Amino acid sequence: MISALLDIFWIPIGGFLSFLIFISAINKSIGVRKAYVNLLLRIFEYGRVSIETASKENQHFSVQNPKTDDKQGVQLVDDADSKEGTNGATLITRDAVLLPQAQEPAPEKPVSSKKDEINFDFEKCLDYVKSGVEAIIEDDVTSRFEAEELKSWNMLTRTNRHYEFISWKITSIWVFGFFIRYVILMPLRVLVCFVGVLFAVVSNSIVACLPFRFLRLFLASLAFKITFRLISSSMSSFIKFHNKQYKPTVSGFCVANHTSPLDVAILSTDCTYSLIGQRHGGFLGVLQRALARASPHIWFERGEAKDRHLVAERLKQHVSDPNNPPILIFPEGTCINNTSVMQFKKGSFEVGGVIYPVAIKYDPRFGDAFWNSAKYSMMQYLYMMMTSWAIVCDVWYLPPMYRQEGESAIDFANRVKSVIAKQGGLIDLVWDGQLKRMKPKKEWRENQQVEFANRLKSKLNQN
Repeated sequence: MISALLDIFWIPIGGFLSFLIFISAINKSIGVRKAYVNLLLRIFEYGRVSIETASKENQHFSVQNPKTDDKQGVQLVDDADSKEGTNGATLITRDAVLLPQAQEPAPEKPVSSKKDEINFDFEKCLDYVKSGVEAIIEDDVTSRFEAEELKSWNMLTRTNRHYEFISWKITSIWVFGFFIRYVILMPLRVLVCFVGVLFAVVSNSIVACLPFRFLRLFLASLAFKITFRLISSSMSSFIKFHNKQYKPTVSGFCVANHTSPLDVAILSTDCTYSLIGQRHGGFLGVLQRALARASPHIWFERGEAKDRHLVAERLKQHVSDPNNPPILIFPEGTCINNTSVMQFKKGSFEVGGVIYPVAIKYDPRFGDAFWNSAKYSMMQYLYMMMTSWAIVCDVWYLPPMYRQEGESAIDFANRVKSVIAKQGGLIDLVWDGQLKRMKPKKEWRENQQVEFANRLKSKLNQN
């Protein structure tokens, strides 16, 4: 039975995969994904109108029948809430008081034999009490590692509010969409992803054996882009690149905000990069070893990655060769939910060389691209992506930036971060993304203690 099915389907499947590899090689699209995305937008709009209509009817029925259980009706989002952007709506408006700041070493002061006497006044610490209460209600860090809020339902079970049973039309669309995503799209996506990884293994193994460097570099770059175009196609990715005149061309650092492991695949469909990161096993390990056969990527063991001097030295060696492609780096060091940009690590900004900023913004209506590594494994995340509608995003290339004379690496990193946040419509935060895994640094607490003491002294002098 299985052999008979293979005899029937191997020709169309083989032709489909061959055609997919061909259009990936020439970087062309026949418009299927664009039409698919436009169709989804029309379906989402129809669902939104249907849900709002049913919600108003339920509210009208509840007014006429006060005894009806309110929980049975579908809650309608207020117009004020619907106007909130998807950039992480906040519950409260706060005045930033407790923020980590880079502290310059203060000059040593002569030790005074006279002790400063401070009369404590509770009113002077109310700002800190207010900030603490605000952090308990809603802090700026935790909300950045949760799924982005949607203004309307996108017909996915994991993001619904029990809307799929609001009417028979919506139920029919939801059931049909479930069938399309899990029975048709998912097997095809798994097949295309497997072909992409297999292509990477085979093509890079062949390219690595070529004796001529110029030919090897050209074919390695082509194989690199075809590989990630196939992988991005397996997620039904629809990518819009803007400002292509600023696309990285020479050796340096391409710096981008980080939402998902798919960021690498998204950016690599349009440009060749050298990747840097820790060695992995499993699926990622296979892909890493395949890419490293023909391209100058930088992979570290777990212990080596903690050695900053070793990492900096290898980065300098890489950018010193003009034939090497730019290094793709995500300075946040962790995935953020695409509503904000958090603190950039200064390592890549200390090495020197040109920085190519890139802003990435995903459309959450078609699927949540954010990877919560504390909640989902890599395979679980890939499963969620392959059962989503699509991956739709915008990528902006920004003008290259250079470190100014007298500018510290921290200031340079913050300047690049602010440019990326502004272009992508993201919130620029000063907090370290690693706070989701560790406690605040001791220096931050000490800095706030010093600041509080200085405020007390200044108010005492005024009196």
